[in-house]
Amino acid sequence: MGLFGNRTRRERETIGKMVIIYCTAHHDRNGRDLCDRCAEFMQYAERRLQKCPYGVDKPTCANCPIHCYKPDRREQARDIMRFAGPRMLLRHPLLAILHQWDGLRKAGHPRELTRAQRLGTRRESSSDAGRE
Repeated sequence: MGLFGNRTRRERETIGKMVIIYCTAHHDRNGRDLCDRCAEFMQYAERRLQKCPYGVDKPTCANCPIHCYKPDRREQARDIMRFAGPRMLLRHPLLAILHQWDGLRKAGHPRELTRAQRLGTRRESSSDAGRE
């Protein structure tokens, strides 16, 4: 499927690349593993992505009406994205362009969806999780 396939997988890869860029620049990791704080944030972000009520139709975080990160984590994510976002265009141009493209989609609140739409979204996302 690659980058053009599953939206959630691409979102996970994008945030992962952003955290690596941020951690390398701010925590002097020199290409090694993430520091403990950034690794902990990445685990948190992945858990939030897994629990996203939108499933495969997930909008970008900036366009999402649901704030699923706790306030301190939201601030950390904002710092990471503010720093790494502009650098993504040079280091990972395809991911950056696709992320901007995904940002154009409008997202309604999951409570506005019908029950069948919500169940279909969750069913698709759980079947995708089983493939990984």
